[in-house]
Amino acid sequence: MSVKLGRTLCVALTGLEGRLVDVEAHISAQLPHFSVTGLPDKACGQAPDRVRSAAATSGYPLPPQRITVNLSPASIPKQGTGFDVAIALATLAAAGVVDARRIAGVAHLGELGLDGSVRGVRGILPSVLAVAKAGIRHVVVPPANVAEAQLVDGVTVHSAANLATLVEWYAVRSGFASLPVAEHVHDDAEEGRRSVDLCDVVGQAEARLALELAAVGQHHLLMNGPPGVGKTMLAERLVTILPPLSRDQALQTHAIRSLTGDAIRASELDLTPPFVAPHHSASVAAISGGGSGVVLPGAISRAHCGVLFLDEAGEFKTSVLQQLRQPLESGEVTIARAKQLVRYPAQFQLVLATNPCPCGRAWGKGIDCVCSALELRSYQAKLSGPLIDRVDIQVIVPPVSRAAFGDDHGEPSAVVLERVLCARAAQVERWVRHGWPTNAHVPGHALRRRPWRLGGAVTASIDRALDHGALTLRGYDRTLRLAWSVADRFGRTTPSADDVGLAFTLRSHGKAAA
Repeated sequence: MSVKLGRTLCVALTGLEGRLVDVEAHISAQLPHFSVTGLPDKACGQAPDRVRSAAATSGYPLPPQRITVNLSPASIPKQGTGFDVAIALATLAAAGVVDARRIAGVAHLGELGLDGSVRGVRGILPSVLAVAKAGIRHVVVPPANVAEAQLVDGVTVHSAANLATLVEWYAVRSGFASLPVAEHVHDDAEEGRRSVDLCDVVGQAEARLALELAAVGQHHLLMNGPPGVGKTMLAERLVTILPPLSRDQALQTHAIRSLTGDAIRASELDLTPPFVAPHHSASVAAISGGGSGVVLPGAISRAHCGVLFLDEAGEFKTSVLQQLRQPLESGEVTIARAKQLVRYPAQFQLVLATNPCPCGRAWGKGIDCVCSALELRSYQAKLSGPLIDRVDIQVIVPPVSRAAFGDDHGEPSAVVLERVLCARAAQVERWVRHGWPTNAHVPGHALRRRPWRLGGAVTASIDRALDHGALTLRGYDRTLRLAWSVADRFGRTTPSADDVGLAFTLRSHGKAAA
């Protein structure tokens, strides 16, 4: 008696990490039963019902025998409906409907509808990246996921609209010598792409300089000012003056988008840094990531290699703001569950915008403010000292006067971006041998030792501030980093006393050192 066994490939994801899974199907002459083993979750464990119905409606009913599908290695949790197509083909191979040899070296991803249609799933891009890393050269994906699958080099992407088409490709007597290649997807629509420009901002010369310095050295930024002065406009335009992403960075950001279900419409990488602005009512899980069952990335991971903007920062929950501290230092977020430990990258640039008080009128003399002393103290305490101490630039954004309504609205983003790129090139030349990409990543001890230590006359202002308690040691180091960015912005090889003074002023809410 011949062994009724079929085998193909799929991918199991843990965060952004994918691992190749052998989908093995066995048919034996016992009472009819269809089971899936290998730690499937509830969605994956329901695959037999979908597969049996899809096969029947496609014209290839499964035999009324015992069918056992194993997802190997069995010790890794399998989550989601993306195993349906692989389970169906392995089972049909065991039944002798499709050629088992042809499906053995191909990865199959996708969910099956009861009518046999192949539906899109989340996480296609990190799955295809895992396929390429494992040396597999062919992958079959749903039509809805072709664009993101084609972002990966070294893998031939195939796509079928339904299970019947797949069976026709792989049938024992099929005339297809090789799988048809999916057509290249083009995106002609411009929707969803940012069209803002820094020249849209009226006035705010100091805030514009702070924004440029934040882009130069990849520094975190806090803007404090009354409502309607342009804080949100400035934050939204930060990505227009940031250098474009590298290919590896863009693949990471697109992979995170794929996990969260964001549509990827074009098969060409978007090199624009992401901009993520969660609402102030967002929970800790929405910001850091989590969820029951499938652990999804949060806002800080979706902002990886880009900007995380917290508008109305004083309205966020204290627990949400405090959990930002660890990712700001480590560049990743770790989510622990009983059966798994998931890590997501979180190297984001934090931009905070806040009002002086809950009503927003405590500006200047604050005579129009209606907030009580308790409300004011509670509001300001949301942005705790340890969190604010990690923000390099803290600038006041004042109201705009009518005098700013001229024809000259400031430099456009393209002009500022050229300066930022020149400054970033200087940083790469300076720090590349040490492995530090920008000034914000340079350890404080390196800036306080030779050969990068600045003279006493240059650092006199911040030395006095450190002695008087106006600066912490962390704040001292961050001021030095910002001073190097000021020097890079103005084309100087080393910071001057004026550069250090400007850096301290921008870090101290506009107050110069005593």
